[in-house]
Amino acid sequence: MLKNFYNGKRVFLTGHTGFKGSWLTLWLKLMGAEVLGYSLEPNTEPSMFEELSIYSHCRNEFGNILDLKRLTEVMKNFKPEIVFHLAAQPIVRLSYSEPILTYQTNVIGSLNVLEAARKCDSVKSFVNVTTDKCYENKEISRGYKEDEPMGGYDMYSSSKGCVEIMSSSFRRSFLQDDNGYAMATARAGNVIGGGDWAADRLIPDCVRYINANKQIEIRNPIAVRPWQHVLEPLSGYLLLGQKLFEEGKKYADGFNFGPNEDSVLKVADVAQKVVDYYGKGEVVVHKRDDLHEANLLMLNIEKAEVVLGWKPTYSADNAIKKSVEWYKNFYENDDIDMYDYTIEQISEYEENMVWNKNFVTK
Repeated sequence: MLKNFYNGKRVFLTGHTGFKGSWLTLWLKLMGAEVLGYSLEPNTEPSMFEELSIYSHCRNEFGNILDLKRLTEVMKNFKPEIVFHLAAQPIVRLSYSEPILTYQTNVIGSLNVLEAARKCDSVKSFVNVTTDKCYENKEISRGYKEDEPMGGYDMYSSSKGCVEIMSSSFRRSFLQDDNGYAMATARAGNVIGGGDWAADRLIPDCVRYINANKQIEIRNPIAVRPWQHVLEPLSGYLLLGQKLFEEGKKYADGFNFGPNEDSVLKVADVAQKVVDYYGKGEVVVHKRDDLHEANLLMLNIEKAEVVLGWKPTYSADNAIKKSVEWYKNFYENDDIDMYDYTIEQISEYEENMVWNKNFVTK
């Protein structure tokens, strides 16, 4: 269903040099879309974008979303039909040392992308990616629903709460009735998968420790998170982009894309599964610092299931296994082309995608 829709579509993607952006670029290209990526240059070493030569599979523009003039110019020249906005400062712990950069990038940068798209008549569909951490987290033992209050203890989480509020105001101010494009926000949980080398993320940190022959140090072993393979939320973004394009503002709202309840696991359990699947490594608990980290956060995904027909396909266990397999092949198997292997993982996911059987299309 997705492949037929995206074949030939012109897609503008911010943050295409990042982890999720790299996977989304490849998936869109696999479906036959024409993709223009707009982003800063990769900021990790190594980076999936460079290791898999993703720059050769899309039109490539290195730029800052804070540069509204250039952003608008590039978008207008490309004339996209669909925009996926993924560019962000995505690291919670970095927001403690870089609060201004976090707010500039996440709030003003997002506003710039929304405004650039408003000046581009070709745009019909806009998926604005935020995070599960946009909610005011009271560490309740149930998943948050889309209509619950925005908030955030740390500067990253609160910046994404601000993006949600700002996006809603932008929609009501400029995108009502026949004005402009259809825009929705998408909130996902802890996303894992091969090719992520960002700092202060559990599985990339585990992989770094394992390959350095060091004990895996974790700060908060009892913290509970919704773990999902990167292709899970991406499938939600793609489906949402299609619905916005085909049926317009009926779907212009916020949506959670998270795993099933049995995929909400403790940090310590995830780290141990990484060791088990990798076949080596040892997990130890490192003394925590003074930076606040939530102990419990879950999403309610009923709305995406009922309204969009979307359902998660992989369990957390399968997501961890697929992620570890990717890293093991990257570090230990010179005979495997990682671009081809990544495409194989996307194709395998496509073949196994689960849809809500009770969902009825128009």
